[in-house]
Amino acid sequence: MQVLITISAFLLTLGVLVSFHEFGHFVAARACGVRVLRFAIGFGKPLFAYHAKNKTEWVIAAIPLGGYVKLLDARDRSQQLSAVENFQAFDQKPLWQRSFIVAAGPFANFILAIALFSFIYISGVPQLPAVLQSPPEHSVAARLGVIQGDKVVGWQVLSPEAAPISGAFDSVPSWNALRWDLMDALTGEFGFALKIESLNGGRFIKVFGVQDLPKIESNGDPMRELGLLPAVSSPTRWTELKLDPLEALVFASRRVWLITKVSIRLMLGMFTGKTSLRQLGGPLSIADMAGKSAQVGWQAFLAFLALISISIGMLNLLPFPMLDGGQLLYDAWELVAGKRISASAQEQFQKVGFLLLIALSFLAMFNDLQRYLSL
Repeated sequence: MQVLITISAFLLTLGVLVSFHEFGHFVAARACGVRVLRFAIGFGKPLFAYHAKNKTEWVIAAIPLGGYVKLLDARDRSQQLSAVENFQAFDQKPLWQRSFIVAAGPFANFILAIALFSFIYISGVPQLPAVLQSPPEHSVAARLGVIQGDKVVGWQVLSPEAAPISGAFDSVPSWNALRWDLMDALTGEFGFALKIESLNGGRFIKVFGVQDLPKIESNGDPMRELGLLPAVSSPTRWTELKLDPLEALVFASRRVWLITKVSIRLMLGMFTGKTSLRQLGGPLSIADMAGKSAQVGWQAFLAFLALISISIGMLNLLPFPMLDGGQLLYDAWELVAGKRISASAQEQFQKVGFLLLIALSFLAMFNDLQRYLSL
């Protein structure tokens, strides 16, 4: 039964996220007057095909590991365009429209993440209180005198060598919110101050200067070194975050922006050596997390979808050939140089990009196998 749930959740995850990403390209192309020849979910042999009146072929294929939108394009040697059709071709559109169509896919993933989080906050979601456990010995929090039972009620970002301002603390509704603020500070390397309420009701401020923050390294656990960890509490003591639609939209947008910032820094850390490449996950990790979140409940599953949607949006914006970010890099070159990169040069870059993606895929799969074989 668990295997069936995992497989079903994995297929649903890919189906929703890929469909929304490609639908972003589709809507932008149609808005710019570009004909869409095919909208495909999956690769390989078509299992289902439908030809719409607007000449778009809708396809569900056998291998559900991606998708694509095929546009009318005179540069495609397999397409023979008439003079009338040239006006509907992607390559004949102005640079800004071509860039808009390319960028619409990744940004659709961010929009989806905001929509999913908003729906969760509107429905009401349980939140773990921001009550701290006893900090590990030699951690930053231990040195600053944080003890078990202290509750974080306020958060303030500090500028270099600046003291906290008493009236400038943002409210901390839960550990769920504080966790992302802490990750933002650790990856962004800036100091912060916490307003803490003790068990006897007293309030005081603890300052975590930038010089005190642990460095993010490939073999370390910065959250444990920082020492701010949540105390285990009964679900009866949890609070509920329930917002009206407008508040939920604003809160969700801020959460997606924060998660995106942290994720980008961690992703860049893989290239600089700060973050371990072992953190890179592949389809097995996604399937496992999809199955586990689906078993926890629909809110956990939607939150998981939102996080993966953000990851897909960021991944596609990487300046690699074969990805949307690679095409945007070509567009940037055209904007600066005043001319397009030749088709032959793009073909060579595509080959390099394909090899890079294959290498990353094998690394992710290797990491997956290591995780599950070591269990």
